[in-house]
Amino acid sequence: MDSGGGPVFDAPINSDTGPIINCQYTDDVDHDGDGYSYVDGDCNDCDPNANPGAFDVIGGVDGGPGVDEDCNGVVDDEPTDCDVGIDIADPDPMAGARAIGLCRVATPNAQGKDRTWGVVSARYVKADGTDGMNQASHGVLPNFGVANVQQGASMLALSSGTARAPGMPGYQSSSGAQMGTNSAPPAGYPKESPACPGVTTGGVFDPAALELVIRVPTNAKSFTFNLNFYTFEFPDYICSEFNDFYVTMMNPRPPNLPDDNISFDQDGNPISVNNSLLQVCSAQNAGGKNFPCPLGPSLLQNTGFTGPIIGEHAATGWLQTRAPVEPGSEITLRFAIWDSGDAVLDSLVLVDNLQWSLDPAAGSTTEPVPVPK
Repeated sequence: MDSGGGPVFDAPINSDTGPIINCQYTDDVDHDGDGYSYVDGDCNDCDPNANPGAFDVIGGVDGGPGVDEDCNGVVDDEPTDCDVGIDIADPDPMAGARAIGLCRVATPNAQGKDRTWGVVSARYVKADGTDGMNQASHGVLPNFGVANVQQGASMLALSSGTARAPGMPGYQSSSGAQMGTNSAPPAGYPKESPACPGVTTGGVFDPAALELVIRVPTNAKSFTFNLNFYTFEFPDYICSEFNDFYVTMMNPRPPNLPDDNISFDQDGNPISVNNSLLQVCSAQNAGGKNFPCPLGPSLLQNTGFTGPIIGEHAATGWLQTRAPVEPGSEITLRFAIWDSGDAVLDSLVLVDNLQWSLDPAAGSTTEPVPVPK
C-alpha cells in the first residue's frame, strides 16, 4: 500500500483498544483524525489513541503486552513517581499538581509533536480564583493521621485552617485557625444544600484552592480523582449558616450540571457537613438527621478533627469523583474549600490519584471508594 509518503513495513504497532496492525502512513496527512500526522510524530496514524498527545496506558489488551501510545519510543513509561520528596510547605503550585498525580507539564500553544498532554499552568488561589490565598492553607502531605496516600508518595491538602495534621510543622488547631483571608464564592455559589431548605449560607472566610489548566490526553474520555473531606462543623452546625464547602469547579462544564461543580452526593448536595457522604464519625442523630457513620470514628485519629472525644467530628472517608472530558481539549479544574459564616471550626480536604481513562463517563459522580477487605 502506498500512503502518499511511500510504503513502510515496520514491526506491528499494537493499540490498547484494538488488534495488532501494520500502519503504513508516513506523510503529513492526519489519516486517523487525532490531530497528528506521521510528520507530527504520530507513530501509528491508523489509531487515534496513539500520538504524541496521548497518555501511555499501562499494559495491553486483555493482559497482553503494553504499547507506546504517546509515541516517545518507550512502552508504558508514563511518569508516576514525581511526588517523592516534596516539602510539606512547598510554595510551588506545580508541586501540588504532582502531589495529586499529574507529572507531565505541557507547553502553552504547542503544535505538532510538541503538543503533549499535561499541566499548562497551576496557581494557588482563593475560592473565586483570585490571588491572595494564605500559604499555610495548602500542604503536600505523606499522610494525614491514618489516611494514607492513594497513589505515589504524597497527596494535596487544602484547608480553611492549616493544611497539616498535629505534629506537622505549622499545625494549628482545626477548632479555629484563622487565615485572615476572604473572597467571593465560586460562580454559582453560595448554593444551599437541597438537604437544608430555607438555610442561608454565610460569607466566604479563609478560602483555599489549587487551580490547574490541563491539556487532556487525546485518548482520554474521562478522569477520576480521590478526595477525603474533614469538617469540625459536625455535629453542631448541620444545616446552618456555618456550612463549610468543598467543590471541584470544572470549565468547560460537563453536560447536565447546574453549575461547574463536579463533586456532590447523589442528592446534589455539595461536599459539606450536610451531605450524605459523611461516613467517618460516631453513629448518631444530629441536626434532625440520621448519620449511620458506617466507617466509625477511628479514621479521625491524629487528624485534629477528633476533639476532646474520638468521633466528635466527621469525615467522608475516601471518595472518587468521575467526570467526562473531551479528548485533546484544555480544561480548568479548581479544587476549592472555604469556611462559611465565620473563620473558625475549620474543614480540610485531601486530593490524590488523578487518573485518565479510555472509557467515557455518562455524567459526573462522586461515590465512596470501596474499603479493601
